[in-house]
Amino acid sequence: MTGSKLYVGNISYDATSEDLKEFFATCGNVVEAIVIERKGFGFVTMGSPEEAEKAKAELNGKELQGRTIKVDEARPPREKGSRKRFGGGRGGRGRF
Repeated sequence: MTGSKLYVGNISYDATSEDLKEFFATCGNVVEAIVIERKGFGFVTMGSPEEAEKAKAELNGKELQGRTIKVDEARPPREKGSRKRFGGGRGGRGRF
């Protein structure tokens, strides 16, 4: 694992950032824990890549507040406007 930020999926809508922080603290220093409200996922930043790897290995598939969570390395955010457009911006039908 190259980074220390983790994606956490399938979180209960009742879970708070503090709940997530406490849950991951068993694997090391939690720098930041954020639950994205009403979306069912969040992010945890561990103190080191080694701690992040340990958390991923130990907590992926574990139950948190009645839900089986998914833990994986977080992907970098997409740049705004990076979506590809189809049709060359002319209605997509090739008309000139």
